Amino acid sequence: MTASRILGALTLALALCAAAAPLRADTLAVDGPVLAAPDPYTLIGARNFLTGYPAQLPNGNVHVVVEIPAGSTAKWEVDKADGALRWEFKQGKPRIVEYLGYPGNYGMVPRTLLPEALGGDGDPLDVIVLGPSAERGAVVEARIVGVLRLLDDGEQDDKLLAVMSGTALAGVADLDELERRFAGTTRIVETWFANYKGPGRMQSKGFGNAAEAQQVLSAAIKAFEESGAAPLAAAGN
Repeated sequence: MTASRILGALTLALALCAAAAPLRADTLAVDGPVLAAPDPYTLIGARNFLTGYPAQLPNGNVHVVVEIPAGSTAKWEVDKADGALRWEFKQGKPRIVEYLGYPGNYGMVPRTLLPEALGGDGDPLDVIVLGPSAERGAVVEARIVGVLRLLDDGEQDDKLLAVMSGTALAGVADLDELERRFAGTTRIVETWFANYKGPGRMQSKGFGNAAEAQQVLSAAIKAFEESGAAPLAAAGN
């Protein structure tokens, strides 16, 4: 069976499982999902999505702002200028990813920054959260289990991999356990990101473990705090 057929079959299976799950991701959200939608391309949260939530909780889990719900393709992202969530435009049109829907909830870890000096692009950390589809703008709690090492047109573009709290995946601690309990999951994620922009655009360098992912997270939290951003108590729209 070809890689594309494997991806299609496994993605369908995961989608069916998520649809049948008794838990709704929006009921598991820490906050949100949305306070106001002033226009079709903007969502404003109860707090500033970039600065209004701590990156990491006392239990080691992280907050994740869901920008793109699992199974969807509209490309939204948090605007660093004001912390609102906006639909990305490309060539004057709202951007739609021309591929299968995202294999998990895609978003960012608030109060993080991965500067170019650390191999990043100056943006908050990207993360793919495995679990039921959550609403765009929801802020969910998740456990980091690894990092997918990617090159986007030759530039580093790593993605943290996490499991959503309060779901069947919540007990997973690392990549080995993820593959043991939910076989094929890492292959789905890696195949999707290696192909969603078209042939030759993305290159996968494989997965780093939970300890490596934590190092990336810690560095990004430190870089954000050293950037002169507003302290958490003062953050908000």
